[in-house]
Amino acid sequence: MKNIITKIGVLITIATMVTVSSCKKLLYEEPKDAPYEQTFWQSSRDVRSAIAGNYAIMRSAITSKNNRYFMYGDAVAKNYFTIQYGGDGLEGIQGGDFTFQYNINTLANYTLYYKSIAMSNLILKKVNAMSDAQLSTEDDPAQFRNSAIGQAYFLRALSYFMMIRVWGDVPLVTEVYEDPINAPQLPRSPKAEIMKLIENDCHKAINLLSWNYENTGDAKVTANKGSVYALLAHLYLWRATMSDVSVDAPNLTDVNNADTTINTLINKGGYALTDTANYKNTFVGRSSEGIFEINISENTLEGSNSSIGSYFLNENYIKGYGNNPRFYTNPSYLKDHFETTTDIRYKKGFDLTNPDKPMSVKYSNVTYRNPGQKLNPYLSNNIIIFRLSDMKLLKAEIALYKNDAATAAGIINDFRKRNDPNPVLIPAGSSVDQVMDEYAYERGKEMYLEGHLFYDLLRTRRYTLIVDWLTESRFRREGFYWPVDPALFRNNTLLKQTPYWLGKV
Repeated sequence: MKNIITKIGVLITIATMVTVSSCKKLLYEEPKDAPYEQTFWQSSRDVRSAIAGNYAIMRSAITSKNNRYFMYGDAVAKNYFTIQYGGDGLEGIQGGDFTFQYNINTLANYTLYYKSIAMSNLILKKVNAMSDAQLSTEDDPAQFRNSAIGQAYFLRALSYFMMIRVWGDVPLVTEVYEDPINAPQLPRSPKAEIMKLIENDCHKAINLLSWNYENTGDAKVTANKGSVYALLAHLYLWRATMSDVSVDAPNLTDVNNADTTINTLINKGGYALTDTANYKNTFVGRSSEGIFEINISENTLEGSNSSIGSYFLNENYIKGYGNNPRFYTNPSYLKDHFETTTDIRYKKGFDLTNPDKPMSVKYSNVTYRNPGQKLNPYLSNNIIIFRLSDMKLLKAEIALYKNDAATAAGIINDFRKRNDPNPVLIPAGSSVDQVMDEYAYERGKEMYLEGHLFYDLLRTRRYTLIVDWLTESRFRREGFYWPVDPALFRNNTLLKQTPYWLGKV
């Protein structure tokens, strides 16, 4: 497919227009006028516009509200980094209180994800109905159609996966409503149903997409088979461990499914670990180990002036930012996680000029749009959703669920040898519990500030190592899920509040 990502900036407006056939009760959208409906969906150019718009909407959902993807996946586990007071109450989430007014009205609202889902649903309906004649400018209309539909299935699955990890049960929308004003109100569907849809969407996408990209400009930042396999692996492990939190034993059927999925990804995907000499290039984006990323690149003028990385950086990295960034890495995190100071992830990932408030510099690829005067700074670091190191480490988690401590220890030790000339290795004969602790710390080193850490701790039941507000009692009551913004109830009387937050919101 011709380069989609370079069009995202100008196509966000188109995306807004073509999303309007969605459920108004959920998305607060206005009906699209008929003349526009009749003039769109007539050519492959229209399809590209819609797909680019879908990626733009997904990016908006992830980066909105103080980069919500990282707030949910990292920030709530407060002992990784600290959010300093800024007047908006954002720091409250680090104490496990998600009821601050600002957070309820923003982070507890899932509307943006449903905009992406609505766009996916629309693409699935409209592109399926387009004839080969309408797609005749393509060398292979059937392949083009398959790619478009496969990407829509992937983005719908990814949106739902992100939501179930935050809210658990969510409304299930798979239809395009031609009359959104009179569309049905929808209750929250059980998370088991949502996960089954995600699984089915992934299988459909795998059958439609290829491993390769027709255009190199689309590599890593649009979906291929590898992207879908990575999502499916995470889904299986989440379902294996989080479907019933009253017990700790994982569902081994899903564990084995994750294992098979990752093996296929590693064997067929053609991915390779980035050389540690180029450590930070992984987080610029499009590296050899990138599987799926959200494009935030200044190469296409899509950099960010509000990236998660910029919250950690001071004047030494971005002119005009002062010397007291709002976020800083906790010194205790560094002390607890890194056995040596020779680990490349320690040396290149953090700036300890102020040892009381270390800076994460994982995302610090700064570009000035006015370089002469160093004005208009933008970070050009893609958001890495899935990468090879993530998949390889998940193999250790799978081994531990199968009570194979030796295999898991070997995988973790390989990471330590790769990243540290003086590694402290897990000794032979360590128990499953001991290696699981080491695994949690290794994920904390490797996946720091990539949106995975809190979910890792929930799956592995190692949340007590890091998240002091999450007691076992609260965990068993699913108190890690977020409440739903009360504003959403005004337009949907069938919605119910997240059980843990009943009476608290």
